Amino acid sequence: MPLPHHIAVIDIGKTNAKVVLIDSRTRQQIGARSTPNSVVRDGLYPHADVERLWQFIVQSLAALQLDHGIDGISITTHGATAALMAGDTLAMPVLDYEFQGPEEMAADYAAARPPFSETLSPLLPNGLNLGAQIFWQSRMFAKQFSAVTRILTYPQYWAWRLTGESASEVTSLGCHTDLWAPDRSDFSSLTDREGWRKLFPELRPAASVIGPVSDEIVEVAGLVAGTPVTVGIHDSNASLIPHLGGHEAPFTILSTGTWAIAMTVGGGTQGLDAGRDSLANVDAFGRPVPTARFMAGREFELLVPHPVEPGAADVAKVVAEDIQALPSFAPGVGPFPHGRGRWTSDPAALTDGERTAAVSLYLALVAQACLGLCGLGKSIIIEGPLARNGLFGQALAALAGVPVRVSADATGTSMGASLLFAPEAADPPEARALAPLDVPGFADYARRWAGRAAQP
Repeated sequence: MPLPHHIAVIDIGKTNAKVVLIDSRTRQQIGARSTPNSVVRDGLYPHADVERLWQFIVQSLAALQLDHGIDGISITTHGATAALMAGDTLAMPVLDYEFQGPEEMAADYAAARPPFSETLSPLLPNGLNLGAQIFWQSRMFAKQFSAVTRILTYPQYWAWRLTGESASEVTSLGCHTDLWAPDRSDFSSLTDREGWRKLFPELRPAASVIGPVSDEIVEVAGLVAGTPVTVGIHDSNASLIPHLGGHEAPFTILSTGTWAIAMTVGGGTQGLDAGRDSLANVDAFGRPVPTARFMAGREFELLVPHPVEPGAADVAKVVAEDIQALPSFAPGVGPFPHGRGRWTSDPAALTDGERTAAVSLYLALVAQACLGLCGLGKSIIIEGPLARNGLFGQALAALAGVPVRVSADATGTSMGASLLFAPEAADPPEARALAPLDVPGFADYARRWAGRAAQP
């Protein structure tokens, strides 16, 4: 099949959802629409507002079709989410993975889940293990669960809504779900013990076409009949696609957004620590990728109410006066899951520039801790919002001691998802090298931070 020219990417992040139009010839974004990804708080439990998202998707496709034309559609979404289907309807709402409900059965689930050695998936809080969600739903809502005929991971749910075709896919199954065994490329023992294996549709590659858009979508969005739709991919893995085969291995991609996710392609899994939110993701070709992560975007928003570009004087003061944020302000996740977020100085006394500087250095220090778990590549490429934070990147370059570059690709996961139509033709996006941070005392500042961070 020829590569589609204009590819619409449905990109559903935890905080925002967007539909982006990519010109596959120029690798440029030529159109975009976005909306907050809100959570509905009523009903059985907090859940994704899939019908509002669906209306947004259809309206966005219609507008982009009218403005530019759409030749193909690809899909990428956040992980830890699945749709439990009863025929062609939801058996129950799509659960919000931040909801604490699954903790009610934490002890039972901990006893039922496979060992880390099988899944390379750590035990995480709330619903961050997809297996924990399904385990809780199956027991708390046994009547509704008895009607479940299929379990669709989130990108594949949207692919089904667009085409009527169902599939399972390894990047969404292999992202800390407890449902996948990466080393043997198969469903985990949990799916067999719980009788869930039969509920997952046939596995299909992310980089394949699940089918054409349905007649309904042709009618309501004005698309051309036969417009192809990819199977879809987990968003962090979408970020990897442009880089696979494009750098000397091992190399590290730091994909940022609500989460900062460090993935070392070609690295080993021996440094992974189940107690520190490190795991193996599975790439689009089914290969384990050692990964460590923390909620960088969430923490930055929490800690910096009024972000500004810090000046050299701001950075120098923060380092000289030992002004530090210490992990973790997103409890239960990241390399310091038991840490209680705190400051060494009163943050209210800081200027906006000083506060932005302190938090940027904090994020770099936590990212460095992640690299100690997933392995440090020969180079680091930063993608997403943190690529625009120069102090963060310079501090990470000083801490890691390897070349650090920031991607010039502003489309992030969307560009990677568009390449599902031709992953073999992917080239790494242009990236700019950063000089390591050169501020007197920063090395000692980092050593003191590491000592404090180790004592929650």
